[in-house]
Amino acid sequence: SGPKRSAADAGGKRLVERPVDADADYDRLMEHLRGWIEEQIEGHVLAVAGHRIVHGGRDNVAPALLDEPLRQDLARLVPLAPLHQPHNLAAVEALARLHPGLPQVACFDTAFHARKPEVESVYAIPRELTEAGIRRYGFHGLSYEHIASRLPDVLGERAYGRVIVAHLGSGASLCAVREGRSLATTMGFTALDGLPMGTRSGQIDPGVLLYLMAEKGMGPEKLSRLL
Repeated sequence: SGPKRSAADAGGKRLVERPVDADADYDRLMEHLRGWIEEQIEGHVLAVAGHRIVHGGRDNVAPALLDEPLRQDLARLVPLAPLHQPHNLAAVEALARLHPGLPQVACFDTAFHARKPEVESVYAIPRELTEAGIRRYGFHGLSYEHIASRLPDVLGERAYGRVIVAHLGSGASLCAVREGRSLATTMGFTALDGLPMGTRSGQIDPGVLLYLMAEKGMGPEKLSRLL
């Protein structure tokens, strides 16, 4: 049961399910995907591609055209989301090579949390570190934004009150929402914080890391793997 390409229509009908070469690079995978999409939209022109980008940093708080300066800016955020950001950007670069004239738009997982209260965004560290970008960003924002938009259909007026939303999967987090806006969320500077997850520790006393560094001689690479 290796990797596969799978897609369904809005009604849940399976449109394609085929094995994918596990050794294929992004260019080959994107070429297969683009070809399949163009088969489905025969008679139409592929006008734009949208990408989920996990980390937008402090400044990218709305969908944006993925021009070269933005791509370089997002690449600098790779250390903050090493399990996601490199793969998000690799797909963008592969599609740019295959379809140079196609506009590509980034939608950021951090954007939904950008307007949460400042007290929920800062750590108790010197202000210059906060200004340098070490702050609570929060993630899974695209999921939370969608849920917030649908809650009125399910809860009516109660959807605009105090609601806690759980995004549960291998990566997991919680978000406090009021009037459709993020007030607080369990993930922080990176997607490691908060709930225990499939392959991530979640919240942990920072003293544990200091102990492991001082007493067990663990460096950044071993700690990163452990967490």
